[in-house]
Amino acid sequence: MRIGELADLAGVSVRSLRYYEQQGLLTSTRTPGGQRRYTEHDVDRVHFIQGLYAANLSSRTIAGLLPCADAPSVHNSDAALERLAHERERITAQIEELLRARSTLDEMAAVARAHRASLLPGAERTASATCR
Repeated sequence: MRIGELADLAGVSVRSLRYYEQQGLLTSTRTPGGQRRYTEHDVDRVHFIQGLYAANLSSRTIAGLLPCADAPSVHNSDAALERLAHERERITAQIEELLRARSTLDEMAAVARAHRASLLPGAERTASATCR
């Protein structure tokens, strides 16, 4: 099938497919005229790649996971599971960092609300009240 057909069947853009090829995630054969040709199997591969991107994995990480799909073995499965566990730990650390940032933002918003309230008529003003 041609690149446009694969894009339609997989629900991605032609540009994405070209990018996947550039990153070594997807391969095609070429016609004598240079057109890319794909197989039905490539639809599943693109869905697999899309799922890994949805999990916030990089192209490099995805490339490292593809041997598990391309050449199933205990070794490749173990390597993929180890990499997925590592990526989960990385995402967990990012979540924790974002939660800390959100708490800090909540604290700053509370300070800003208190300061704003002190500016309202009749509110007791203090010399230390500042907008941060």
